[in-house]
Amino acid sequence: MIFHVVLFRPRPDLTDTERGAFVDALERAASQIPQVRRFSVGHRVTHGRGYEAAMPQDFEYAAVVEFDDLAGLKAYLDHPAHAELGDRFSSSLAAGLVYDYEMREDGIVKSPLL
Repeated sequence: MIFHVVLFRPRPDLTDTERGAFVDALERAASQIPQVRRFSVGHRVTHGRGYEAAMPQDFEYAAVVEFDDLAGLKAYLDHPAHAELGDRFSSSLAAGLVYDYEMREDGIVKSPLL
């Protein structure tokens, strides 16, 4: 399984119209791209642990998009609904990070570290 992980912080001056267009683009990508297995967006939770203060940047939101395989991720990235989302992402955010990870449902992926 492939997880597409996006951490992001919206621009503080984002208008309600711009925010709505960004959310609409997220919803279209989640619902219109058949390769998406699951699409979740959430707000950061803090609870007073030391690691929270150690983070060099604060990202208010995270999106996690799951795919069966790398081919599914690539199809998602090439889809017109993702192109629209990418445009909205670029114009709506103060900061963002995007990473892709291979995960296994039945255990830890073998790697040099693990």
